Amino acid sequence: MTLEMTPDADLAQPVPFLDLALSHAEIAAEVTDRIGAIMAGSAYVLGPEVARFEAEYAAFCGTGHCVGVGNGTDAIELALRGAGIGHGDEVIIPANTFVATAEAVVHAGARVVLADCGPDLLVDPAQVADRLTPRTRAVIGVDLYGQVADFAGLRAAVGEEVLLFEDAAQSQGASRDGRPAGSFGAAAATSFYPGKNLGAYGDAGAVTTDRADLAARIRALRNHGGEERYQHDRLGRNSRLDSIQAAVLSVKLRRLQAWNRQRRVAAERYLELLADHPAVQLPTTAAGSVGVWHLFVVRVPERDRVLAELAANRIGAGIHYPAPIHRIKAFAGWFDAESCPVSEAAAESILSLPIFPGITEAQQQRVVDVLIRALR
Repeated sequence: MTLEMTPDADLAQPVPFLDLALSHAEIAAEVTDRIGAIMAGSAYVLGPEVARFEAEYAAFCGTGHCVGVGNGTDAIELALRGAGIGHGDEVIIPANTFVATAEAVVHAGARVVLADCGPDLLVDPAQVADRLTPRTRAVIGVDLYGQVADFAGLRAAVGEEVLLFEDAAQSQGASRDGRPAGSFGAAAATSFYPGKNLGAYGDAGAVTTDRADLAARIRALRNHGGEERYQHDRLGRNSRLDSIQAAVLSVKLRRLQAWNRQRRVAAERYLELLADHPAVQLPTTAAGSVGVWHLFVVRVPERDRVLAELAANRIGAGIHYPAPIHRIKAFAGWFDAESCPVSEAAAESILSLPIFPGITEAQQQRVVDVLIRALR
């Protein structure tokens, strides 16, 4: 399509990277009522609201169980620990992921092994196969930018003996091959950090699984090692979902699919507006996938300069993520010349454009105008 540049006078309007106030305005009255009921009942932690949301989210993901926890990082760690993964075990994760995926493996007591991503920036099953050793106990497929990882490919790559886990923090409501995000592997971990497609009003997370035994162990681990007061059958931690966050999530869950549809419309608009600009490498969606566009990530030359120009024009762009795991300072010296060239190249060029339910055509047009100007 032919892109008409907006007049300079229109470039004064800022475009936020994410506008959480829009979704809050839609649900404010209902959330206030639900929180008021919690206050009246004084069940603040692991109360009826938590049980209610756990049942609703399990049904949404098509799993038998959901265990609410304090945050997404704990969700990954407790899923691994609940499955008996720990000291001496190796867990393969993609190099292109948020640091929490690696942190959780370390806190579970296992060793992190990195695999590179493919052109779609999702973990490459062939690279995972190359990293297998006799100590490999698990692989975490990370759903990135709103798209589910290739779990069929991962299962084929690792065989039946290695456990698969899903990091579904960026894919709430997505699907692949007809299966919903949160239903892949032995268990799936998700984050309800406020910026997620399904975001709480603070930190929160959950583990979904079809395995009743695994769900029971995770329920104990999140609550100091036991499900009953003063019962501590194993060494656990304090990672309990609180009732207020559960109530917020329950209210939002009923609107999630509609909000995800708005994200898809916005993504299609970006794809159309940027189609005639070869300097911008556009994201793709794998066959059989229905994404939810948690992020709209393009690749551009001179990314840091372009990002600075967007910021100067008050466009809230970002980078997800600026360094692969083996280039993060906290993991310096952890990996023996780990080479993940696709992840490293992506880190130099990826750029996340504003996308959220309620973003307007005018806002997106302005983002594209400024982006193209910067690239010229």
